[in-house]
Amino acid sequence: MKILGPVMAYMMIGCSAVNNAQPGHVENSSRAAPGKPVVYQVFTRLFGNKNTTNKPWGTIEENGVGKFADFTDAALQGIRELGVTHIWFTGVPHHAVIRDYTAYGISNDDPDVVKGRAGSPYAVKDYYSVNPDLAVDPANRMREFEALVARVHAQGMKVIIDIVPNHVARHYRSVAKPPGVEDFGDSDDVSAAYRRDNNFYYVVGEPFAVPEPLAGYRPLGGDTHPSADGVFEEKPAKWTGNGSRSARPDFNDWYETAKINYGVKPDGSYDFPRLPAHYAEQGYRAHAEFWRDKDVPDSWGKFRDIASYWLDKGVDGFRYDMAELVPVEFWSYLNASIKDNNPDAFLLAEVYNPEQYRNYIHVGKMDYLYDKVGLYDVLKVIVQGQGSTDALPAVQAEVDDIEQHMLHFMENHDELRIASEAFAGEAHRGKPAMVVSATIGSSPTMLYFGQEVGEPGDGNPGFGAEGRTTIFDYWGVPAHQRWMNGGRFDGGLLTDDEKALRDFYKRLMRYSASAAVLNGDYAEIHTHNRGNSAHYSDSLFSFVRWNSDRRLVVISNFAADAIADFELIIPKDIISLWSLRDGEYDLLEALYDRAKIPLKVSNGRGVIPVQLQPLESWLLEF
Repeated sequence: MKILGPVMAYMMIGCSAVNNAQPGHVENSSRAAPGKPVVYQVFTRLFGNKNTTNKPWGTIEENGVGKFADFTDAALQGIRELGVTHIWFTGVPHHAVIRDYTAYGISNDDPDVVKGRAGSPYAVKDYYSVNPDLAVDPANRMREFEALVARVHAQGMKVIIDIVPNHVARHYRSVAKPPGVEDFGDSDDVSAAYRRDNNFYYVVGEPFAVPEPLAGYRPLGGDTHPSADGVFEEKPAKWTGNGSRSARPDFNDWYETAKINYGVKPDGSYDFPRLPAHYAEQGYRAHAEFWRDKDVPDSWGKFRDIASYWLDKGVDGFRYDMAELVPVEFWSYLNASIKDNNPDAFLLAEVYNPEQYRNYIHVGKMDYLYDKVGLYDVLKVIVQGQGSTDALPAVQAEVDDIEQHMLHFMENHDELRIASEAFAGEAHRGKPAMVVSATIGSSPTMLYFGQEVGEPGDGNPGFGAEGRTTIFDYWGVPAHQRWMNGGRFDGGLLTDDEKALRDFYKRLMRYSASAAVLNGDYAEIHTHNRGNSAHYSDSLFSFVRWNSDRRLVVISNFAADAIADFELIIPKDIISLWSLRDGEYDLLEALYDRAKIPLKVSNGRGVIPVQLQPLESWLLEF
């Protein structure tokens, strides 16, 4: 980090990756060139669903379901034109479902411990198979997934799937595991609450009891089912995925899952080799070598083998659910093994504790973490009109040494849709936040399918909640379905407003994926302008990016009902760094290829006349 008079420059990839990263950590790179990775998250069973019925608690026959086969070349080309480099297919590993697949050798699941009609993607019951709902022919489900991987690769993109190491479905039973592989829990000593090589923790002597439901809740919405009887047999009870040690967890607990034991004793002490502190400064090869001869808990090896299995299927990376609930030494062990296999693997972790960010990056060898608690949360309240852009410089400064590892997003399956009434109520209000999110750092940006056409997440599908597209039930996604246009994937049914929004996302994300300047240096100029430029308010935000041959000025107007008419000041420190002499320079607005905007430099100080429409942003290049 440099202090540049009144502004701060946070050095990034290109000039200072070696300065900011720990020695040897550059091995963790999975970066695309010349710009930044763009991740497109799809909820796989919803993406290709053409059915528009949307009956609460509807069955597959009533509401429909998307398939691997729906990701046609046309669909993938439509995704790729958004600048996408990686598709994260959520819900691929076989999780607990209600539908009867016993004809394919798959055991039935109990609605009392399944959330929704279609089941949670984070209650995996067979890590060596895929969700049979997603296959045209369930008997051929893995080959259909492998064909999807091949199609994605043929379109020049990469495949990410989920691994959920913290917990599995209560009824974990693999029918597709390779010879010699043992299911989780098969060799556990269930007479003990804890053994290092047990895969689960146990409530010794007590059977599991289904949680007391919330008022009005009934499994499957009250539909009759032979197993929906308020009983699930599990003796003794396992600890629940979120750590509940009760034989009868609360309804708000992750009661459909059982927590995996990684050699952490019930008192919180560790029962595995500790990684010496200096390994935070070592690359994945040193980590792989450290673990090569170590005796580790049984669960560690099981997940290493699972990751290796999917890499062999052509998967290019993983998104790790609730990674901070698993000890960081395990991540060192797993990620070093993955990188040894595929150095370009894309490893993304869900971590919400900022105090642990550097630990999971430097020790755990994660490529990327969610920037949720920082950038997302602040941008959200600004979009809602409840916060000031004055908070943004400090938020970015808090991660200046690791910013290249902080994945940015404004939507994902856990968060409210921007267009939902509970978030912004209108999709276009998220545009300035997306510009800032996509251009402020050198880290990847993620979109959630349907975001680019303003899907609001309306309706109450069953177990899910309005405002978030359901991950528990069979459902159609209306705005996205209008882009699908019956499988043509040409946007033929989109409204003019939705077409304009998708065009904005296409322009922004393609710029993010291709602009090398976004891997260069950064300095916020917002603070300087707040103190020195008349009519520059806290509904505006501005910063600059630069590399050896390009300069970029980003300005966003978060106001939904006010034109911003002001002079943007480029401080003398920046003008000096850019070696600009007094005079006039032409800037091109790169987002919409608009007419040239003048930058006037006088006495070493720059001024740009700006008139931004409500919710408008400029990307000014020269």
